[in-house]
Amino acid sequence: MTALDLSSPMAVVGTGTMGQGIAQVALVAGHHVRLYDSVPGRAREAADAIRARLDRLVAKNRLAAADRDAARARLLPAEALAGLADCTLVVEAVQERLEAKQDLFRELEDIVGEDCLLATNTSSLSVTAIGGALRNPGRLVGLHFFNPAPLLPLVEVVSGYATDVTSATRAYEMARAWGKTPVACADTPGFIVNRIARPFYAEALAVYEAQGADPATIDAVLRESGGFRMGAFELTDLIGQDVNESVTHSVWQAFFQDVRFTPSLAQRRLVESGRLGRKTGQGWYDYRDGDDGAAERTEPHTAEKQQAPAYVVAEGDLGPASEVLALIREAGIQVREDEEDHGTRLVLPGGGQLALADGQTSVEFRDVVYFDLALDYRKATRIALSASQDTSQQTLAEAIGLFQALGKDVSVIGDVPGMIVARTVARIVDFAHDAVAKGVATEEDIDTAMRLGVNYPLGPFEWSRRLGRMWAFSLLDDLHERDPSGRYAPSLALYRHSFATEKREGAA
Repeated sequence: MTALDLSSPMAVVGTGTMGQGIAQVALVAGHHVRLYDSVPGRAREAADAIRARLDRLVAKNRLAAADRDAARARLLPAEALAGLADCTLVVEAVQERLEAKQDLFRELEDIVGEDCLLATNTSSLSVTAIGGALRNPGRLVGLHFFNPAPLLPLVEVVSGYATDVTSATRAYEMARAWGKTPVACADTPGFIVNRIARPFYAEALAVYEAQGADPATIDAVLRESGGFRMGAFELTDLIGQDVNESVTHSVWQAFFQDVRFTPSLAQRRLVESGRLGRKTGQGWYDYRDGDDGAAERTEPHTAEKQQAPAYVVAEGDLGPASEVLALIREAGIQVREDEEDHGTRLVLPGGGQLALADGQTSVEFRDVVYFDLALDYRKATRIALSASQDTSQQTLAEAIGLFQALGKDVSVIGDVPGMIVARTVARIVDFAHDAVAKGVATEEDIDTAMRLGVNYPLGPFEWSRRLGRMWAFSLLDDLHERDPSGRYAPSLALYRHSFATEKREGAA
């Protein structure tokens, strides 16, 4: 089954921001588009807004004037649902209420032809439940666009329990014909992106709630060490604290209050206070007098200048942080190799140790400083260090000075097991393996979805391969030992992945 014929009209029901965006995508791709909204006059207002955006695209040389004129001619507001009778696709983008969506599709079933594909743009409701109200649920599919739809390439094509394979295939090919990057997904809470992205927000909030670091420092470490485009606090301010918390709560409830998805009390209090982010002027940051960002951007904690150690003793190769050894040598600091392999740590001149975050705490060992995971230690501009009250000031100063000598800003956080980037990445990797094992999506589609949907620097499986088979499992297992609530318990899928032997070359 191929994509829908461009000569056949399609319709968008619901003319808010997302509905207008989807209509614009279809128009530019060459479809005749009908717009309908239950509020009288709103469809015409939306059509005018879309035409104005097309004009702006021409002004920016992103659309030819002739293509703009043709697209404008293909756009038609509908006064009633009956005006959609000849459409071969109807995409719903109305309010996120199950009953509202079910009622709409019931009406549409009596209006459109049997071959009309019905699609919901829901981001939080079950496609199966929406389709359960229909006589023929097989033709209902989820088409989850990301906002703003004209700009973001990802579309999650969601198959409900009763969705026909031909319907999902038509939707997939149509999204691709529209210039989007579709990924196939089973009907699971949060689909791909909103399911697997939960730890990115949850772990930042957990570190904050444990008083490990302030929001500005956590965000800076996620950006400058983890390689994420935005930190969790600034991103939730952009999304809207109420929106982000609502999605988290919805996924948590849909998974029967699974502890791995538990919402944050700190975020709940922020929402209750009315500090919803940029749209209200205050969230984790203050935007009230700023033009494009926080009025007075809170600076991350950055350690004062310390003297670099003359040498370090390497015990092991530091695993995923092995590049640090090369950087130390390039900085002119001597690296002495310990002939006996005692682990994967550096011993500093004062006798203290420096180790990559592994899910344990500094207080458990004598005089140790942990350093956080980085996407690329050579390119990272900031490194987080974690120390306990038992860590000597000399050891901490030597650790700070070492990374400063490598050209990094250093943020010292509390004694938080797994630190910031490491625990976040480990949980994302775990969620991804669990999703594949449960038939949510393929590894390739999950990596694509997380890179395009939320701009992760690497897909979870790309990260997993880079870090090594055992890395995420070992870190989460350590965290689970220190917090046996189940929040950090590695999934069975990650366990199997970590302990499975490599396939022998030529094996069947």
